[in-house]
Amino acid sequence: MSTDPIAARIASWAHSVSWSDVPELVRERAALHILDCVGLSFASLRDEFATVAAQATAGEGSSAVIGMPQRLPINDAALMNGILVHGLDYDDTHPPGVIHASASALPTAMAIAERDRLSGADLLLGYLIAVEVSARVGAGARSGFHARGFHPTGLVGAFGSAVAAARLSGLDESGIAAAQGIVGSLAAGSLQFLDTGAWTKRMHPGWAASTALTSTRFAAAGWEAPPDVYEGRFGLYASHVPEGHEIDPEAAARGLGEEWELLRVAIKPFPACHFTHAFADATIALVTENDLSGDDIAEVICLVPEEIIPVVCEPAEVKLTPRSDYDAKFSLPFVVGASATKRRFSLADLLPDALVDSDNLAVASKVRYEVDTNSTFPKHFCGEVVMRTTDGRELRHRESVNRGADERPLTKSDIEEKFLDNVELVTTRAVAQRVLESVLGLAEAKDAAEAVDTWRGQDD
Repeated sequence: MSTDPIAARIASWAHSVSWSDVPELVRERAALHILDCVGLSFASLRDEFATVAAQATAGEGSSAVIGMPQRLPINDAALMNGILVHGLDYDDTHPPGVIHASASALPTAMAIAERDRLSGADLLLGYLIAVEVSARVGAGARSGFHARGFHPTGLVGAFGSAVAAARLSGLDESGIAAAQGIVGSLAAGSLQFLDTGAWTKRMHPGWAASTALTSTRFAAAGWEAPPDVYEGRFGLYASHVPEGHEIDPEAAARGLGEEWELLRVAIKPFPACHFTHAFADATIALVTENDLSGDDIAEVICLVPEEIIPVVCEPAEVKLTPRSDYDAKFSLPFVVGASATKRRFSLADLLPDALVDSDNLAVASKVRYEVDTNSTFPKHFCGEVVMRTTDGRELRHRESVNRGADERPLTKSDIEEKFLDNVELVTTRAVAQRVLESVLGLAEAKDAAEAVDTWRGQDD
């Protein structure tokens, strides 16, 4: 095992990896993940948080924002794009790292590739570098960041994004290592939003991208940075994971270029916290197969991984009566209730009327949880639903591997359909199709800036 600092080993790989090193399957999936992100950005434009964010980032610049006519200064554009990708909590998740890596990776790669007129393949490579590093850094904590109250998407996304920004900006190995050391003092993301459904989480991946850009500029200028930003006595894992929690810092650099973590990143079929997905699918299966209505349900017991209880099950009074769409996304009872009564869970089930729907809330009030002793979390976001009916039956359905995970990936047509549905919420099919073709043709684009300009979705 190398005795070099982890950041230096990551930098060595990031500096040497090329587009030709990327397997064809990984290339194809990268484009589909970016497509998903772009579609989600368009869908976010309907929401108030996007309007407020646009007001907060207003200013003249040259960097594109997905789905919007205005251009912003580069850091604000990265922040805004991250907010749009992540704002609906419908973006992809890397289960071992428990992070939404794409939501910071794409805004970072977009910003540099557009600014420096790099190729579409360069943008894709930068995106992949960020995902590969962020995923590994997150996995090294073994869910410890959540246990300490940190949101890994913001915290960890900053590191992968810094590596990508530094590589795309042409820094050498020492510069890429320094960018990680610098971003370690800027990375952030608190889980306190869970208590009230506050909007702060929506900022985390965009802030990760923005701080990565800042860290790269400082590294390029020669700013001194601590080399042991991951494993040091006050490094990432020592300061952001509870004492005594099992960690694996070496995971941050292990297997780079040999195993591609992107293939483990799950694209979401439901617009809610990924921890709830197995329960939504299990609930829909039970009510559909047995033709049940909400009135037929006497009790629902969800067998949940112990690690997710503080996120989607507690505090119980908040989870039973969500005060906002964001509360609802992180409420296992609400997701199960809506899935049972509507036999689906979509963006429509997060609109204001749905949050107070008496049928949804009636079933939600019948939901309780127990610890799943057969959990494979975080490898899988698994779950089991035990449904007891008013006529005395006990029905069970288990989702051992959540739909969308690496062992059950969504198909290309699934992802394209999700993209089109999301984009057509705010614009025409013609615009949606033009953006789709641009994203899926990115690898052949000589100028990423031209492709990114298409993603603004403006009519000709």
